[in-house]
Amino acid sequence: MRLAAAGLLSVALAFAVTDAEVAQVHKSALIIDSHNDTPMKVIGGFDISVSSPKASTDLPRIRAGNAGAIFFAAYVPKQKVKTGTSAEYCRRAINAIREGIVAKHPADFALATTAAEIEAARKQGKVAALIGIEGGHAIEDSLDKLREFFRMGARYMTLTHSNTNNWADSSGDKPRHHGLTAFGKQVVGEMNKLGMIVDISHVSDETFRDVIAISKAPVFASHSSCRAISQAKRNMTDDMIRALAKNGGVVQINFACDFLNESVRTGNAAEKKKVRAKFGENMDALRIESEKRFPRATLADVVAHIDHVVKVGGIDHVGIGSDYDGVDCTPAGLEDYSKFPALTRALLEKGYTAAQIHKIYGGNTLRVMRAVERTAGSM
Repeated sequence: MRLAAAGLLSVALAFAVTDAEVAQVHKSALIIDSHNDTPMKVIGGFDISVSSPKASTDLPRIRAGNAGAIFFAAYVPKQKVKTGTSAEYCRRAINAIREGIVAKHPADFALATTAAEIEAARKQGKVAALIGIEGGHAIEDSLDKLREFFRMGARYMTLTHSNTNNWADSSGDKPRHHGLTAFGKQVVGEMNKLGMIVDISHVSDETFRDVIAISKAPVFASHSSCRAISQAKRNMTDDMIRALAKNGGVVQINFACDFLNESVRTGNAAEKKKVRAKFGENMDALRIESEKRFPRATLADVVAHIDHVVKVGGIDHVGIGSDYDGVDCTPAGLEDYSKFPALTRALLEKGYTAAQIHKIYGGNTLRVMRAVERTAGSM
């Protein structure tokens, strides 16, 4: 047993690990990434099956890294609120996943809406493609639209994006409600009834507390990391990690450099702002320029965040939410899916067992999904 029973490292020394052990542990793992932004590119004509050196996500890299399931984000830009087309754009994003990824490549991808369907896709040698809505403004303050998106296959919704909406405050905007409004609480309740995971990445701390207080099912942070290590507002405090663990949820570690390393986050802030303004939503160009010009986080930083969640919340409450193709900087050594074996090696060298790595990579997410599905069945 490499780790103590409580899940904490019992020694500080690295363990010797062979290539064969890394390969065996990695091949046997079901890796579930809870947040990927490739659909933004698919809308623009990107073919996920073709190797693309500019991207973090393409089928050759997914296969090389043994990723078994990916929650593709139906991201809705906050600008759509002004034009009243948030729901319309969300439908477009969902269809990009259903048609532009799954239907276009049926030999490689299978649409999944349950934990059992993820496992079935794995047995068929396919990558399970799941749908998560990013930005609660997508439902245009309508429970009917929420139900519509669920019928289309969406199995989680990030309650806010960087904008506070009409019923929930965001961590990236000024508070208007100090948490959830009465309608916001109805949204959470309806998601519980449907069997849709409540995602608290992007929400304010007050909104998080309201969600934890009222959700009947476990919730997760689909792409957040630890604020004790990096002060990014979307990262979770230790108290939030403990509350999420008590709720039965999972912190899915985000690979964005700023989220992983405080020095990287604060360094060259003014120049970074200029670069982001220049490239806007062109994430490939933004990432290439940022990684060329600015310091980067590393694979070791990812391991540090995993360690921190394990220390604070326990081994059952940490997972992976890469945010690939939605961030302007990826960690050196973990630039894309093909590099995941390096993370497996790093975790083994830290002392994590195969069983614990399997929990981190996908087992914890499957547990949350099953709990959410059971809650829906009982309401």
